[in-house]
Amino acid sequence: MAASLDSSLTTIFFLVFLSGLTVSSSRRPILLSTAGSTPATCINATKHNHTWVGPSGHRLITVDVNGSADYQTVQAAVDSVPFNNLKNVVILIGAGYYKEKVVVPALKPYITFQGAGRDTTVIEWHDRASDRGADGQQLRTYHTASVTVYASYFSARNISFKNTAPAPMPGMQGWQAVAFRISGDKAFFSGCGFYGAQDTLCDDAGRHYFKECYIEGSIDFIFGNGRSMYKVSSSFMSMKSPDEKTGFAFVGCRVTGTGPLYVGRAMGQYSRIVFSYTYFDDVVAHRGWDDWDHINNKNKTAFFGVYKCWGPGVGAVRGAYWTRELDYETAHPFLVKSFVNGRHWIDPSDA
Repeated sequence: MAASLDSSLTTIFFLVFLSGLTVSSSRRPILLSTAGSTPATCINATKHNHTWVGPSGHRLITVDVNGSADYQTVQAAVDSVPFNNLKNVVILIGAGYYKEKVVVPALKPYITFQGAGRDTTVIEWHDRASDRGADGQQLRTYHTASVTVYASYFSARNISFKNTAPAPMPGMQGWQAVAFRISGDKAFFSGCGFYGAQDTLCDDAGRHYFKECYIEGSIDFIFGNGRSMYKVSSSFMSMKSPDEKTGFAFVGCRVTGTGPLYVGRAMGQYSRIVFSYTYFDDVVAHRGWDDWDHINNKNKTAFFGVYKCWGPGVGAVRGAYWTRELDYETAHPFLVKSFVNGRHWIDPSDA
């Protein structure tokens, strides 16, 4: 997104999960089937008869940057998975910095990236929107991602994704630099880190669930048109129609940094963001929210909601006259995993 913010809004700020709980790498790396050795195609049914179907069979692939595994690069491990994959594939990625661009194609579902820890396993690259690709054309924002996932049923645990391009100075163009782009449906992230400056996390499309993650950036650092629940952070998103079932829900988060910052910018006419049970440090810009272009009356159509938030910055969050202070009944759809239809694809132990 454009780097046209005034200089008071370009300083880097950070978002971290409130509870500070650690996520053990020994937790089962599977969203859609059991962790046992017996293949399964249907693992659970709720009292409401909701069932979710998982892959049949399992495969473990190991990656080590020093070469003492099946593969030395993450992309080589992804390439080894056949198209139209029907197995639960866990790619176990050892500690180290993997300096490469990685793409998971749409026809390779059911892949899990399992790292050795958010601070020890890192995939990073450095592309910017103004950089030239192999065809000589500018990459533009969406093709700068260090890691891009087009496949559905992707998951990542205990790993970080970085774009190491430096933060732009005020008014600079073409410095968008995505660390991670998720364009597949039904993706789950636990204990992950996302690091960048402008446009860190592209929550592009589909339903996604982020749990106990850390997201860092300076400008529009979470953006897109996904329908996602974050137990982590702050962002802006794009909706073009009131009928789109997209939006970002932030639950139990902590917003801190060097500020000042906007907690949301409405790129789309019907943008939707809700913060619940979230702590805001004293880093929020006095208007709290921004309607992007100030000419399309988005303050009348965007949905910026807060529910039981607190901290020294919460007054600024509530300060814009179009902010909606929600009651429990209105907030409830944004508090539960059904916001992303999670009963159908998120393991109950992960919700």
